[in-house]
Amino acid sequence: MFIFGNLLTRTGITELFGEYKYYIHTVLKSELYIARRFAFKPRSTSKPTFIIVIAVAGIALGTAALILTLSIVKGFSAQIENKLIGFSSHFQIRQAEGRYFYPLPADTTRLHAIDNISSVTPFLEKNIVLQSKGVHGELIQPAMLKGVDTNTLPAFLRESIVEGEWLGDKDASTLHILVGKPLAESLQLSPGNRLMIISTSNRSSGGLLNESDTIVDLLSAMDLELATVSGIYETGLNEGFDDYMIIADLAAMQHVYNADKVRISGYEVMVDDIGKLDMTNRSAVDSLGYPFYSFTVYERYANLFEWLKLQKNITPVLIITITLVAVFNIISTLLVLIIEKTKEIGMLGALGMPPGKISGVFLSQAFLIALVGIGAGNLIAFSFSVFELHFQLITLPQKNYFIKHVPLQIELFDYLLVSCVVGILTLLFAFIPARIAAALKPGNALLN
Repeated sequence: MFIFGNLLTRTGITELFGEYKYYIHTVLKSELYIARRFAFKPRSTSKPTFIIVIAVAGIALGTAALILTLSIVKGFSAQIENKLIGFSSHFQIRQAEGRYFYPLPADTTRLHAIDNISSVTPFLEKNIVLQSKGVHGELIQPAMLKGVDTNTLPAFLRESIVEGEWLGDKDASTLHILVGKPLAESLQLSPGNRLMIISTSNRSSGGLLNESDTIVDLLSAMDLELATVSGIYETGLNEGFDDYMIIADLAAMQHVYNADKVRISGYEVMVDDIGKLDMTNRSAVDSLGYPFYSFTVYERYANLFEWLKLQKNITPVLIITITLVAVFNIISTLLVLIIEKTKEIGMLGALGMPPGKISGVFLSQAFLIALVGIGAGNLIAFSFSVFELHFQLITLPQKNYFIKHVPLQIELFDYLLVSCVVGILTLLFAFIPARIAAALKPGNALLN
């Protein structure tokens, strides 16, 4: 109170600032004060020395690179996972041998009664052959026609429409479809075009052929229907998705192929907690009993999820490499500063500062450099992430990566984790040059 009262009685701004500065210097620990002077106050100018700027820049770039690596890997996995779940839900329930069956209210009631299940929607799948008229003749491609409730599909599918329009409230008596862009290009289709759908009728499942079918059986069971292309979508998932999957309204598909027999292929189930997916999956099958069975999206597309897992497995190697670069950067910086400040270290020892405090000076210096570098790295990573998410300037080959732009997932935990790891490792490895500085003899240091 006396100090602040004394400050308030002064009228000159210069005197006020001077006493305030003196007060701060006396309160701060001597090691931290000397470290700040060593790091950011060279003798000849008020600007930080060049080696400090390099050290701060190295830690900043290393921190930013670590954060961006985690953000990209997590963002990439999340986007691909969301797309796969959007096509097939968290898990599907079917009957043995893919047989069609009649949806019963009792079945959906049992499923909704299970904890963790958020939604249950029926779907219908049918293997088909598409035929369209091209410039040079007839074009034919195999495909999978999937009937879904168009009001419950994920938003990303609606956002993936690149031409035409969403199915919406179409007339259920006419089959309107959504076609993937690669398939549309193969069949030379555009919104509004009509094409022929070749399938087989009177089947108990969605298969096009049975092993025992003869040519006569196939021809007698052949069913020809016309459909109109409502829109063209592009999700980036090419093989088995955009180049194969045709989406239609469930009611319209049942009307065209089943008439009064409102049968389905199964139920698509979404859950609240993905961590309890396996347990919920087992509970759902147990509640319905034979002949129902189920599989999760991770089981159905195991090869894609293994590929994503491989991407995540490489991440620790990148993190360790970048961290080691940042650590050796701070070690080399402190060693250069020790050489530069050898006489000052000798003077401190001659004035009676114990070796432990001299070591503390350089540890404090490492702390200050790391603090500024980590702060700058966080700012760089966050600014780049926000800028890229907004403008999406960096593009990727969609056929190889399933996405057009660099995915970035901003999570506070990643920023805190990287900052803590880099800070702790920097201080741990800073003990080496700090002990070297403490071991200098005042006499030898002053003679150099």
